[in-house]
Amino acid sequence: MAFIDELKFEAHAGRGGDGVVRWRHQKETAKGGPAGGDGGRGGSIYARGVRDLGVLSAYRYEKEFAAERGDDGGSNDKHGKSGENLFINVPVGSIITISPSGKQFEILYEGEEVLLLQGGQGGLGNATFKSATNQYPTEVKKGRAGESGTIHVELRLMVDIGFIGLPNAGKSSLLNALTNAKSRIGSYPFTTLEPHLGDFYGFIIADIPGLISGASSGRGLGHKFLRHIARTKALFHLVSVEQEDPVADWKAVREELVLHSDELKSKEEIVVLSKCDLATSGKRLELREAFIKEGIEVWEVTVTEPASVKAFSDRLAGYLREKIGKKGGVM
Repeated sequence: MAFIDELKFEAHAGRGGDGVVRWRHQKETAKGGPAGGDGGRGGSIYARGVRDLGVLSAYRYEKEFAAERGDDGGSNDKHGKSGENLFINVPVGSIITISPSGKQFEILYEGEEVLLLQGGQGGLGNATFKSATNQYPTEVKKGRAGESGTIHVELRLMVDIGFIGLPNAGKSSLLNALTNAKSRIGSYPFTTLEPHLGDFYGFIIADIPGLISGASSGRGLGHKFLRHIARTKALFHLVSVEQEDPVADWKAVREELVLHSDELKSKEEIVVLSKCDLATSGKRLELREAFIKEGIEVWEVTVTEPASVKAFSDRLAGYLREKIGKKGGVM
């Protein structure tokens, strides 16, 4: 099933049940007084956070959601039953916007519930209107409509480390080597069309879709890439040494981060020279010095060499424990 990280649909909270006209029937009394009950409240619509990144896929063909209507009032002053509330599961990390009201909510914790649309209030039965001057009222009120709106859900991943870089920089291969992830690997651009996650000793690493110049204005995977690194705690920027000018590649990606937001500009970043078996030791040394001059910490890895992956893995584990803490993985 395709990964869905953005969804829009119409939603309607339940209408309140109507109040009714009823009369109390007692022995030898045809009309013993008003006894019409109030209508039940309409069901409300809530969002609920779950630890399932794929949960939005279950709603991909749903265009409209509606909570239950409240029941009408009954005889003998009985209130109508309230409509069932409707809960829509969304991944932790989702931003929910309601239009036309403009209300916005963030779901940051598993089990967190947020009221999106309030159900309508139930109407009043004729028993409510009885008074000393109105012994036999026939007045009632109908239930009110529930709130309606267009719901926009946008998922932004909440992970510890994000692997970023131009297409074919080796992000998927490194994620697969370090974790139990099964990211698709290929020799052509944009093999990864959606984020992939891997568990690294309890920390969550994301392989973020590749970036090209102009992504901040929507080219390529555009904002699909940039929004998924907004909450990433640290960025590991993979730069392939086989490219003609790896430093220029790094700067191209950095420019997109800066254009997108100041938050990404200031996020901690480490450059990882990938595919190091395809460059001489002299070229690798030259690249390290160039990045150090830019004030960037540089690591190296060759995914095809187990010893290199092991050394990188050990170093990454130490970094995560020191910088992020013993407990990783918000998702």
